[in-house]
Amino acid sequence: MTLFAKDFQSPRWLYVLENGDVLVAESNTLVKPTDAPALKEAKAASGAAGLSADRVTLLRDTDKDGIFETRRVVVKAIAQPFGMVYLNGHLYVAATDAVWRYAFDLAAGTANSAGKKIVDLPAGGYNNHWTRNLLASRDGKKLYISVGSATNVGEEGMEIERRRANILEVNLDGSEEIVFAAGIRNPTAMAWAPGTDTMWVVSNERDGLGDNLVPDYLTSVRRGAFYGWPYSYSGQHQDPRLEGARQDLVKTAIAPDLPLGSHTASLGFAFYRGGAFAEKFRDGAFITQHGSWNKSTFAGYKVVFAPFAGGKPTGAVEDFLTGFVKDEAKKEVYGRPVGIAVDIAGNLLISDDAAGTIWKVAPFKVR
Repeated sequence: MTLFAKDFQSPRWLYVLENGDVLVAESNTLVKPTDAPALKEAKAASGAAGLSADRVTLLRDTDKDGIFETRRVVVKAIAQPFGMVYLNGHLYVAATDAVWRYAFDLAAGTANSAGKKIVDLPAGGYNNHWTRNLLASRDGKKLYISVGSATNVGEEGMEIERRRANILEVNLDGSEEIVFAAGIRNPTAMAWAPGTDTMWVVSNERDGLGDNLVPDYLTSVRRGAFYGWPYSYSGQHQDPRLEGARQDLVKTAIAPDLPLGSHTASLGFAFYRGGAFAEKFRDGAFITQHGSWNKSTFAGYKVVFAPFAGGKPTGAVEDFLTGFVKDEAKKEVYGRPVGIAVDIAGNLLISDDAAGTIWKVAPFKVR
């Protein structure tokens, strides 16, 4: 692992353009006045909250030697940008409260400063479930938007959860919105499994049921399906705080494909389509675990790998990149991995928002 770039303000998400340029969304969790004191303290201690830069930065490696020469801000002044998609000369950026579209000159690496808002999104809520990600449909005609829940388990009523804990589908102009999949508490990264038309998503699960419940997960996503939140978890296991509620939905809840451990804060994943790493990694999923803030012992703070075959996971995840924990007894860490992407050379890029850095992981070459 080597340092690829540094001196960012909370680099959350990464997106590799078709010409090899790397986009970095710099944004951060905000401590709210309404947060409970314990929650404020936990956020501050974890390095997960602070001022938000609210910008997208472009990195360009002109001579393709693995070291970028150009660094410039291409989008700014939108609320907590996260997911990005480039399509047909436009850059789409998901802020916490809206999706924006910018005319984007790929050759110059510049965006028109006058972006257009194409759809408003619900914002605010429990523990700042603020991240909004984007995925283009296979044919490039639709956008999928991940939107996390406003509460932990619907404790403030389901009216404020309208359009939330969902993956939304819209046209490229934001029209004809539908709920593509529901009951996913805090979906973040989305991707198409290699060689298939199946969408996969990683999601954080609920709090308050102890250290060992409920596992975050990576799962395939079916159109029109329900994945349990808030009434059940891991399929049709009823949440005891909502005993007997909405049994009609609970009976339809789909169990996720791959549990990732409780309170790991698994936020990012990328299917590996490159050729630089060993064959065992081909078509598998690298998953970033940002790390726990509400568990008595540390969980996450690493990158794990899930082997796939035929578009499905073949077993349990295995550790791939560790060393982010400095001293668990003192609750100290060196960093927290968030975004992950495969560059055009087949290497992994991993953003570390707590350290303000981006790391590159390339296979070791014996000389």
